[in-house]
Formats: sequence, C-alpha cells, structure tokens
Amino acid sequence: MAEHRADIHTRITAEIVAAIEAGAGQWTMPWHHDGSAISRPTNVGSERRYRGVNVIALWIAARAAGYANGVWGTYRQWLGLGAQVRKGERGTTVVLWKPIASANDADEGDDEDAARRRLVARAFTVFNVAQVDGYEPKPVAPRPETERFVHADAFIGALKIPVTFGAYDAHYRIDLDHIFMPSFEAFHDATGFYGTLVHECAHGSGAKHRLDRDFHARFHRDALAIEEATAELTASFILADLGIAHHPRPDHAAYVASWLRILKNDPRAIFTAASKAQAAADWMHAQQPQTAEKAA
Repeated sequence: MAEHRADIHTRITAEIVAAIEAGAGQWTMPWHHDGSAISRPTNVGSERRYRGVNVIALWIAARAAGYANGVWGTYRQWLGLGAQVRKGERGTTVVLWKPIASANDADEGDDEDAARRRLVARAFTVFNVAQVDGYEPKPVAPRPETERFVHADAFIGALKIPVTFGAYDAHYRIDLDHIFMPSFEAFHDATGFYGTLVHECAHGSGAKHRLDRDFHARFHRDALAIEEATAELTASFILADLGIAHHPRPDHAAYVASWLRILKNDPRAIFTAASKAQAAADWMHAQQPQTAEKAA
C-alpha cells in the first residue's frame, strides 16, 4: 500500500503529537517503554528490528492497544506464515524508503537522506501478533534485575566517552567532550541511572569528531529542543536493545511545549530527529567489540 510522502509525514506526526499531548501531564513521551514493551518492535518476516520513526509509531500503537509483544508484520507476511489477521482488525502505518529506480532493498531515513539518495517514501500497514490467529510467538526474554547491569556498563564503556561520577547533576560538556553524572546511589533505581547516562552519551555522540550533529542551520532557535528530542530517542532505542526500561524524566517537561510546537509546524521534524537518533544508536552499536545489530 503506497501513500504520498507528505501524507505519510502528516499522519505519523499527528499520531506522535497526540501521544505526547496525552502523556504530557506525567512527562510520559511516546518513546518511554516499560514491562513487556521494553524491546524494539521486530518484523515477523525478516526478524529485523524496526528503525527510526517506525519504532515510535509502533510503540504508540502497542501502548494504545495494550499489546504485550513487539512482533509485527504485513497482512501478506502473516498469511505466508500460515496465520490470519482477524476480521475487523485495524493496522498500523509504517514508512519505508525505497530507491526510485528499484523496488528492492528498502531502507529508512529522513527527508534529507532521501534527497541525497533519491529515495521515495512508501507507507505500509502492519499488524501486531496479538491481532492474528494461528501463530505462536516466541517467549519474551525475562527482564533484568534492578541492580547494576553488567551488560549495560560494558556497552557504555565501549563508547569511550569520558565520564566523571559524583557531580550534582547529569550533563555533557561539549567543550570538554566529557559527561558529568551523579553517583549510581543518587538514583532511585538502576533504570533511572542507565536512562540518564545513555541520554548523555547520546549527546556525546553528536560531537564534531564523532557524528558532527548540528541542528542550528535547520531549526535555528529550536536546535536545543531538537537535540534533546534526538538524545531521548537515542536513549529509548539503546535501552530497548539492552532490555532496560525507559522512564519519564521530569526535567524534560520544559521541552514538551517546544516539541509540540515544532512538530505541529513541521511534520518532517520528528522524522529528522528519529533519523539522527537512529544514526547515533547505530554509532553506539558499531563501537561494541561484536555487533549483532539487525534492523529493518
């Protein structure tokens, strides 16, 4: 199922805006995840994880419907596996980017990426495993314990971004290329500690000698708000990959109004932020000794 590019941006952005507005009172954003929804959404056919803005769109749909499993597929994919989407079930839109000259090797990105690579956006409808009959999903991996997570410490250590613990608050100093963090014991739980640390690592990924990320040319006075959204999205992707919940942060309440204004004025903004966040997550995975990243 194809759809005009502008309509895709408008529809998906509207869904994200609605989800932000619904959770703004508790600082809950569409990219926060907990419980069985910790993992990144996965395509049933390719077994690859969805990327970029599709992750947010599918998390929103799963939360709204109460889906406990993050496996999705098109009607034909389910049919090919001997399963059947139940009559009356409503699908969720995802967007794929395909080369204009070829319908193969679909990829995703934002508009700027598409312009460079001559890609065209196409929308597809997918259904969650909870919406089909005749398919037995794989069991969900158990959640980690609420103590220091060895695998997360190793993942963050491999990034080699300098960190000093014992600071009053968490922040990344771009002039020093250095993260300052409170001690582990200062946090209410381990998920809060890792969520904050990965968020600051996301800021660090944008340094000039890493990804050289700069939103000032496009977003001007809103550059900081978009950078914060990108860091939040990066953290949500990485924490999902590590099997760690991502909880709301009250200090980001200051950005909610800006995010809503930007998204309502520019339907492509969330696609850009999600694309840059995916690039940051990809960079983090690439720093690991062995990367088994699968993505669709």
